[in-house]
Amino acid sequence: MLELEIQTLSEKREGLLMDIGRLLVANGFTLQRHRLVQDPHGALMTMVVRGPSRRKRALESALDEHERIISFKIAPFQDGASTPHFAASRVLPRPSGVAASTPSPAIDALPVVAEEIAVEPPKAPAPVAIVSVEPLTPPQPVPEPEPEFVFIVPRAPAPAPAPVAVMEPFVELIPEGPDMEAVDTMLPKLKNDYPLIFPRLLKLDAAVSAVAREASLMLAGQRLGAWVSECDPTSREPFALQEAIERVAIPALAALVDVGQRYDQLHIRHSPLCSEDGHSGCAFFNGYLQGLLGPATGSDSLSIFAVCCRSYGADACVLAISE
Repeated sequence: MLELEIQTLSEKREGLLMDIGRLLVANGFTLQRHRLVQDPHGALMTMVVRGPSRRKRALESALDEHERIISFKIAPFQDGASTPHFAASRVLPRPSGVAASTPSPAIDALPVVAEEIAVEPPKAPAPVAIVSVEPLTPPQPVPEPEPEFVFIVPRAPAPAPAPVAVMEPFVELIPEGPDMEAVDTMLPKLKNDYPLIFPRLLKLDAAVSAVAREASLMLAGQRLGAWVSECDPTSREPFALQEAIERVAIPALAALVDVGQRYDQLHIRHSPLCSEDGHSGCAFFNGYLQGLLGPATGSDSLSIFAVCCRSYGADACVLAISE
């Protein structure tokens, strides 16, 4: 059996003994003792191993190929001899002290020789030359560098917050009777301006209270329709309802607005009294037809009601007529 001393240099010591121990066993060697120290150069390990001499070359090859061994040295083990590790840091010997400097020899005092020095009388000062000095050119101002152009990216202003819609409470109005005084005052003006009556009707609409508005418009329509019927004697002949609508109601309405007929319904388009904000003026046309058709049919029990109105989003105001 052969005993060898192996010295290795590795980067880290963690798990090094276990890795090298597996390598020794794989090559037929056993570890007798070891020493592992940390050095500035790395992890230094010294091992004494025993194994067959024929496996020495295989062991050297395995150590050379091991990834954790940077370098190694193998030598026969000598019992009692302490071999320093080949990669251990060396401590340089401190240099010997510098020899004391030899004192410089004393400098002998030199003899002082007194000499007589002849003092010359002072000479007259030389004339001063007047030199003309040209005025200095004032320094030119250093031009200031032009400011660099800075491109400002325009930004769209933040949108204003949407106004908060305040919902007004719904108040149901209880209708009252017509404003007789306002209707009596407006009726002569309506007759005088006929058929251009809508400016007067809008003034009547604005003059009366909200609860009396519809009743006042209907009364004005009834009286104006009766007046138109009196002015045309042919419209007072007794007609059937459908004939009275065609011969009396439609011509009288056509003088005021754009009107069309569909069976027993009259379609009034673009009524000036019916705005698109829920303010309906169909009560005037209702009363106007009553004043026209009552004498024409000889009936005072006609039923006229608004089916739909332009003020509530319909294309036209539709009035249905029945007996």
